[in-house]
Amino acid sequence: MISCTMEQDRLVVSYGKLVLINHSPQTPFVTLYKGAESIDMYRGNFFIEDSLNETLPLKEYSLSEVLEEGRVYYKIVFSNGENRLTCILIEKAGRIEISFSAIPESYNRIELCLVANDDEHIYGCGEQFSFLDLRGKQFPLWTGEQGVGRNKNTNITQIADREDRAGGDYHTTFYPQPTFVSSRSYFLHAETYGYALFDFSRPLCHRLRFWDVPSSLTISTKPTLLEVVQDVSALLGRQGELPSWVYDGVILGIQGGTGTCLAKLDAMQKANVPVTGIWAQDWEGENYTSFGKRLRWNWQWDKNLYPGLDTVIPELMKQQIRFLGYINPYVVVDGPLFNEAKKKGFLALTKEGNVFLVDFGEFDAAIVDFTNREAAIWYRDVIEKELIGFGLSGWMADFGEYLPTDVVLYDKSSALVAHNAWPGFWAQVNKEAIEHSGKSDECFFFMRAGNARSLASCPMMWAGDQNVDWSEDDGLPSVLTSALSLAMSGMGLQHSDIGGYTTLYGMKRTKELLLRWTEFAAFTPLMRTHEGNRPKDNWQFDSDAETIGLFARMASLHKDLKPYLQHGVKENAEQGIPLMRPVFLHYPKEPFFECKDSYLLGRDLFVAPVMKNGEVQRKVFLPDESWVHLFSSKRYTAGNHLIETPIGSPAVFYREDSPFAELFSGISIKYRT
Repeated sequence: MISCTMEQDRLVVSYGKLVLINHSPQTPFVTLYKGAESIDMYRGNFFIEDSLNETLPLKEYSLSEVLEEGRVYYKIVFSNGENRLTCILIEKAGRIEISFSAIPESYNRIELCLVANDDEHIYGCGEQFSFLDLRGKQFPLWTGEQGVGRNKNTNITQIADREDRAGGDYHTTFYPQPTFVSSRSYFLHAETYGYALFDFSRPLCHRLRFWDVPSSLTISTKPTLLEVVQDVSALLGRQGELPSWVYDGVILGIQGGTGTCLAKLDAMQKANVPVTGIWAQDWEGENYTSFGKRLRWNWQWDKNLYPGLDTVIPELMKQQIRFLGYINPYVVVDGPLFNEAKKKGFLALTKEGNVFLVDFGEFDAAIVDFTNREAAIWYRDVIEKELIGFGLSGWMADFGEYLPTDVVLYDKSSALVAHNAWPGFWAQVNKEAIEHSGKSDECFFFMRAGNARSLASCPMMWAGDQNVDWSEDDGLPSVLTSALSLAMSGMGLQHSDIGGYTTLYGMKRTKELLLRWTEFAAFTPLMRTHEGNRPKDNWQFDSDAETIGLFARMASLHKDLKPYLQHGVKENAEQGIPLMRPVFLHYPKEPFFECKDSYLLGRDLFVAPVMKNGEVQRKVFLPDESWVHLFSSKRYTAGNHLIETPIGSPAVFYREDSPFAELFSGISIKYRT
């Protein structure tokens, strides 16, 4: 129930026991600004400055209670002189919804001040790679390249900034979402795709600044944080279940042609590695730049690089091995698809009416304009014909975060607002292609870019282009942080490139890194490798017999977990409970509120992966249950423990009282060290 309490010049708004607004002239709920933005994009990296030229706090208020058609809502008018903003507060479907009138024309920024507690923890805001608990930081919500290194104090980030303006920062992300979850047991979602700045750095107030006034704020409070997270996806949408074959081993990322794929597959099969798919991102051709190996962005089979692939794919299918490819929402200049789209008027334009070309690093590509429904259908049909019709069972639906802010769109909408919306448009096109083909039970895709619309449209996220290193902000540890932050944003399924991707500035993937990443991947929804942008610099899955043996062990274990993983994915689809989840969703106590190096896979597996170079032991703090170590069958009680973690035996435990205890016990016996 909404309650509004007036006391002289103070207004307190609560929802049940949750205090949301504590407005006074000294701490106004609404502040308006006149701002002037400067946005510079360089190859997907955005440099944004916002100059605030005038500030207007709306210090006064008037409150009225309205009964309309049997429903009560509150109307609050915040004002300062002739400038005013009206808020409507109403309860809908067990949540409070706050809607806003337009702001005065002379202002173009709005900031809202919500009550905070000094000891509060904050999670979500889409996919965050550096921090799980967002308290004490500001987070600009804008989709773009995640950046290389993502920590301005590290040498790699400084080199990336200096040499290619590509360093990133703690907040840069492919997947921003104006949704956060509070340890006070509520979530807030802002319905807008405009640039936003969520500031959680103040002890008593969360400041949310928007360039585009949200059509609404939705706030939901529940008895537990788990129920809060479930309600996020109940509001925004939920991922469906995955095709059954996805769990049957590892998807091998292989490039270089038909012969290379078949030879590497044969070697892995002879070593008893369960392989469920080959992912060949260069199925449509190669393009080499100074960055490394890139792809030819014309989404049709390259018969020269992959001769006979049209007959190989059905033969692989007989062995229960799928073939996966790659696509993104752009078409390379002067390719057949570019020429067709240009002729039909399906490409986004410049202000002068020419096709807008985006620099992707030594080559240009055009943007398929998804605000034109005919263009979206055309690209849906490209996917259905060239990918699904050719026999692909899945693909990486890459990019989505590059939309320039000065592009002219078909529907005349502001590219400044459409920018953050674009990943959702792209996800929807891919989803429609699979649905239109009638192969929802057979095909899936995975994306790195996302937004609130992705929850209902994208069946699987992937973490993006991590460094091939151990760094907290952009290496192996960042993948776990990103999965847990997505979980708190309602997105329950995510995986990563095993071994990372970005191989620059002297970074080279080591054997140890690949082995530890493989261990971790076995306890995620999907196992998939990537060679990286410079494959010859990286240790690969077939670099030596020990590595192949580790893949055989962990991919087999992953396959053995199939009933449990399928149960967790079904739970995510039906109940909105993420498969990889923070420990505190079931054990809400310290130190779990800030724990980002351990997690629960489903309800019953506690996973503490090795994420430090040279580490052969893991300190773990087990929750209040009786636990069994998966690789020794030794029983542990709650509390601190030091666990031996030789290669192939990470610190993973199952709940002794789990309904899957028989499955886990059998796995423990099979893989005991």
